[in-house]
Amino acid sequence: MDPIGDAAAAALRGALIVFPTDTVYGIATTPRDPAATARLFDAKRRPRDLTLPVLTATVEQARELATFDRRADLLAGSMWPGALTLVLPRAEASRSWQLGDHGATIGLRVPRHPMAFSLLSAAGPLAATSANRSGEPPARTCDELHAAFGAQVSVYLCLDEPLSGAASAVVDLTQGEARLLRGGAQDVNRIAEMLGGEGSLLDSRAPG
Repeated sequence: MDPIGDAAAAALRGALIVFPTDTVYGIATTPRDPAATARLFDAKRRPRDLTLPVLTATVEQARELATFDRRADLLAGSMWPGALTLVLPRAEASRSWQLGDHGATIGLRVPRHPMAFSLLSAAGPLAATSANRSGEPPARTCDELHAAFGAQVSVYLCLDEPLSGAASAVVDLTQGEARLLRGGAQDVNRIAEMLGGEGSLLDSRAPG
């Protein structure tokens, strides 16, 4: 048996899969197939104005999908792999992907988890979001995952113990000064210090 290979193959053919990351379980599929990402939006019950992030195995893969400026280089070099999502301008390689309403930008993360790394190494970049219905807390166990998604997910990669991490921090670098969209699992003060003069980062957290 090759559960990771099976999950990678399922995702590449446009099916939905679930797998653990260093933060929470993710539900994912290939970003290259509009029908697949539509299925992901439907399963998640996610509004299209909340775009789907993309996970990659390495920083080098992420660089192929977006335009990195000095700030992105600094944060990625220091905090990837890890619990930080960077919103960046899309590069040509990802421009046609149907990830939501914001077609000029892409949210990217390199997770720090051995199973996620193996899966992403086999499948390539995956459109992935937390494994829960929108508005509900992320599922922590395989039973909770099955209860949420059932047969909508083709392959479940589950851990024996509950997964109870916090979601990643999200920093938007596409609108001039950096904007904090979600505090998440990272030390926001450290991010602000790394960005130097962009002191407004700590005041830019989205409400709620």
